[in-house]
Amino acid sequence: MVDGQGRPIAFVITPGQLGDLRAATELIGPLPPAKLCLADCAYDSHGFRAFLANRGTLAIVPNNRTRKNPYPFDRQLYRRRNLIERMFSRLKDFRRVATRYDKLAVAYDAAVLIAAMVIWWL
Repeated sequence: MVDGQGRPIAFVITPGQLGDLRAATELIGPLPPAKLCLADCAYDSHGFRAFLANRGTLAIVPNNRTRKNPYPFDRQLYRRRNLIERMFSRLKDFRRVATRYDKLAVAYDAAVLIAAMVIWWL
């Protein structure tokens, strides 16, 4: 799927108990490398940062509180992440997406795609 400006958009449905970090490299891998990757502190791992660096992508990820040797962090660039949060908020306006009534991943996947198309259309 692509957005209105022709940029690729991808998502994957994971089990609820699976952390997002495990699926991140699988999700980002097939996409063309980006200049920046904005993510919250749940994505603060050496492996994920190395994966992004190998692609030539700058990781804008706040350091986890437990990190002993913090990475440099650009707060001004991180403020752009609000666009991502607003997109998820728009998706959650659709009750079916927010509550995940669907038992099958394929049905939930379809509901997210339909919601995304409606949001793009409006």
